[in-house]
Amino acid sequence: MLGFNDAAIFIIKTLGSLYLLIVLLRFILQLVRANFYNPLCQFIVKATQPLLKPLRRVIPSMFGLDMSSLVLALIVQMLLIAVILLLKGFQVDWLFLVPWALIAIFALFLNILFYAMIISVILSWVAPGSHNPGAELVAQITEPVLAPFRRMIPNLGGLDISPIFAFIVIQLLQSWLIPRLAYYAFMPNGLLGLI
Repeated sequence: MLGFNDAAIFIIKTLGSLYLLIVLLRFILQLVRANFYNPLCQFIVKATQPLLKPLRRVIPSMFGLDMSSLVLALIVQMLLIAVILLLKGFQVDWLFLVPWALIAIFALFLNILFYAMIISVILSWVAPGSHNPGAELVAQITEPVLAPFRRMIPNLGGLDISPIFAFIVIQLLQSWLIPRLAYYAFMPNGLLGLI
C-alpha cells in the first residue's frame, strides 16, 4: 500500500518529468531548427512560453542555443530532485544539485534521442514518407544524430543501418558515461531512477 510520501513522489515525479520533457523538447527543437509551424511544436511552445518569457528577458541565446530553455530545464530538474529527496527523507545538499541536475538532463536528452530513433525506425517500416506532424517532428529530431553515421556507413541496397550505430553510441553513453558521471558527482544511488 502506498504511503502519503510515495503517492506524493509519484505525482510530483510524473508531472515534473512531463513538464521537464516538454522544456527539453523545446531546447531540442530550437537546436535542430525544427519547423515551428508543426502543431506539436506549437503545443510545446505554448506549454513552455509562460515560464520562458521572463527568462528570455535576462538570459540571451548563445552560439545559436536557446539558453533560457536549458536554464529552465535545469531549474525544473533541480526542484524535482530537491523535492523528491526531501520527501524520501534525505538531506538536500544544495551544492550538488546543479551537477546532479545536469547529469539527469543529459540522461533525459539521450532517452529522447533513443526513443525518437525507435519511433523513426518503426515509421520507416510502416509509414515511409509519412507527412504526419508527429512523423515529421521525429525525423527532424533524429536527422542531425543520424547524418554523421549515414556519411560513414554506405547505404546497403536501400537498407539504412545507421540507426544501429547511433543506438550503440547512445547505449554506451547511457550505460557507461552516465553512471560514471553520477559516481564522480556523488549522486545518491538510485536517484537517476527516481527522476
